Amino acid sequence: MAKYLLLKHYRGAPAAVNDVPMDRWTPEEISAHVTYMNDFAARLEETGEFVDGQALAPDGMWVRYDGEGRPPVTDGPFAETKDLIAGWMVIDVDSQERAVELAGELSAAPGKDGRPIHEWLELRPFYGVPPTVAE
Repeated sequence: MAKYLLLKHYRGAPAAVNDVPMDRWTPEEISAHVTYMNDFAARLEETGEFVDGQALAPDGMWVRYDGEGRPPVTDGPFAETKDLIAGWMVIDVDSQERAVELAGELSAAPGKDGRPIHEWLELRPFYGVPPTVAE
């Protein structure tokens, strides 16, 4: 098995089919989306393919070491993950083909008007991590 990171983007990826920002969704639409994501993760937990996943808050900052006890904080001018990455999920699957299959399914989470988003997800294998052995 190999681990893959699925990244959900706020922007930076090609536009989704149902490309309506979440701040324009109703509370019911947001709830349906979150339920879909949770149900997807629960199903993968049952198959042993789910490792972890989190939605990310829009807050964040750049931090850099600048001498003993002085980490200055800056908020730009760089593109920041808080502007780009909405959340992530780590899966542990038998093949790249399975990772692609699951990413495609996750891409269909419901959005505005309950229609699938068909968003682009970034799928990245973990670097230098040997595959795990299913027991």
